[in-house]
Amino acid sequence: MNAPFPAPTALRLSVCAIASLLSCAVHAAPAVSRLTPPSELFSSGQAAPLIARFLPGQRFDLQATLRPDAADQSITAASFSIDGKAVKAPVALLNCATACLPSVPKNATIATVRAVSVDLPGVHRFTVSATQSDGQIVTAQGNFEVVALLPGAQKVKNIVILLGDGMGAAQRTAARIVAGGYAQGKVITPLAMDTFPVTGMVKTASLNSVVTDSAPGMTSYVSGNKNNNNEEGVFPDDTTDPFDNPRIEYLSEYLHRTQGKALGLVTTADVFDATPAGNAVHSSNRGAGTGIVDQYLDDRGLTGLSVLMGGGRKWFVPSTVPGSARSDKSDYAFSGTEAHTGDIVKRWGAAPGKLDRDRDLLADFQAAGFSYAADKTALDAIDGSKTDRLLGLFAHSNMNVALDKMDGRRAKAQGVAGRVVDDYGFPDQPMLDEMAAKALSVLERQKKGFVLMVEGASIDKQAHNMDTERWMLDTIEFDRAVKVVQDYARLHGDTLVIVTADHECSGAALIGGSMVSDARLQELVREGGAANVRDKVVGVYEKAGFPKYVISADGYPKTTDIDHRLLVGYGANPDRYENWRTNELPLQDSQQPFVKKEPLSGYPAGPLQRDADGRFLVTGQVPGDSAVHTATDIPLSAFGPGAWAFTGVQDNTDVFFKMAQAAIKGAVVPEGLVAAPVRKARKP
Repeated sequence: MNAPFPAPTALRLSVCAIASLLSCAVHAAPAVSRLTPPSELFSSGQAAPLIARFLPGQRFDLQATLRPDAADQSITAASFSIDGKAVKAPVALLNCATACLPSVPKNATIATVRAVSVDLPGVHRFTVSATQSDGQIVTAQGNFEVVALLPGAQKVKNIVILLGDGMGAAQRTAARIVAGGYAQGKVITPLAMDTFPVTGMVKTASLNSVVTDSAPGMTSYVSGNKNNNNEEGVFPDDTTDPFDNPRIEYLSEYLHRTQGKALGLVTTADVFDATPAGNAVHSSNRGAGTGIVDQYLDDRGLTGLSVLMGGGRKWFVPSTVPGSARSDKSDYAFSGTEAHTGDIVKRWGAAPGKLDRDRDLLADFQAAGFSYAADKTALDAIDGSKTDRLLGLFAHSNMNVALDKMDGRRAKAQGVAGRVVDDYGFPDQPMLDEMAAKALSVLERQKKGFVLMVEGASIDKQAHNMDTERWMLDTIEFDRAVKVVQDYARLHGDTLVIVTADHECSGAALIGGSMVSDARLQELVREGGAANVRDKVVGVYEKAGFPKYVISADGYPKTTDIDHRLLVGYGANPDRYENWRTNELPLQDSQQPFVKKEPLSGYPAGPLQRDADGRFLVTGQVPGDSAVHTATDIPLSAFGPGAWAFTGVQDNTDVFFKMAQAAIKGAVVPEGLVAAPVRKARKP
């Protein structure tokens, strides 16, 4: 975290002799402009709130940016101490002449100590001390906390994090209305996530904004610390290299190192995307896809990665293959002679990396023992009870959403084209619940347990697009995966399950219901204008009634274009047109490698390129053509041993320590609460 210049807690020793101190002219002095881990003690001089917190023994990096006071000066030495005791680890000094951001002087130095840990719970002060070439010394202090774990009852063997990306309270409620239905104000069939016994609220701010993006939104849950937006498992620094930032040990890494647990990652997004990567990958650039996917395989010894499923095949094939996104520009290679990055290899045990855009990563995964599924048919053919490692890549980039996948399945059953999934070239994609079930069957073989993250990614992506029916059905798809995991946890009394989101997206609001039939709605859209499409359609309060969607045997609505449908508005939206009906085609997905070629190039490019015939323009509150994340708190529901710790309003980083408590010391019931009994683990 950047500090005011000079840092308020920095102490400087003048080279002026004491005898002439009073007559010595005031002059510049070297300074510490960044100190990591971030702390208010360094930034503002205040000891609280505590920013950085760690588990006993959790590893992290210490770092400082050191600025000489003149162009002809340099930093010659630096050291770190914790609670007054020298840190016994090598200090790497990086010269900023070519490796740092333009805002940092070229004669500045970055001092780093890798993979430090502290076992003793409590608040600790750490100090950097650096010497300038003329003998001046500069020091600065920060603080962090090691969180005490309490004696607990039953230890959980497995942890499952179900992450509905962008899923706020409105998204959950919409899925309940569509999938569950209401009768005289009572829900007919609740969502699976609504049946969890414990629900709390989560504050989602990142290290540098009240509005987080998905990278720190995820990593807060699995590192216990805030990250800057766009950064995964690292603290910010002043270098240009996105892979050399100060690291924080993930939950998967900590539990794999200390207990031998495995890691599974399942998503409907491209697997390089922020949420899956934010469980296993360390980078300050969530877009550095080549290096991100390489870390999955090459650093599996740190994370225990055993299952990886989603989209993103474009990163796994050599750059010479059409559609490949592999590039040396988004890759990394740690030099063996450069201590600044070499210590990541030596002290963290990370792979050195290589600029290898022509790597066949798919073949390398298979050579490492991963069974591979390219579609649902291949996934179904894999016997999870006999498989130790599984890779599934079901699209070039993001998978198609639930609405389009179900349309494709229903079309196939009728012997007709599947429209969107055929256009994308992947008509045989699994649903999220099917992927979750297969992941559990593979991970169940792990005798020491596992951490599994299952993401419903396009709740967020389609909320960005303000494509209401697509994010509603993706929330239903996500809840079906929740049910799969909940059923597993019921049979295994040793599994903690949490359902939450990284943030809310789009400021979605369930404003009411349509007052007209779908046929009449289409007539009003042809007549056009707000007087028809808004004033004659939008029913609020009692005029909203109870929308009645008919659910097919496959678990999804037979159609979303029903009479008296649910109507959704947005509070964090750009300008858009609205006609309240289901969009036949999704917006173009810029991450798809063939998006500029037919037929995908014919898809609407933005919200102003669809629904314009109704001439009902909704003026937005944000610029651009995408709805944005909001700072709104989001719900979290918990099930299994340790669930009762997740009540109340909590910071996203608190979730990490509650999960770790359950896995390391055992579930603890908050004072005044009585936990429901849990069943003993089923014998294999």
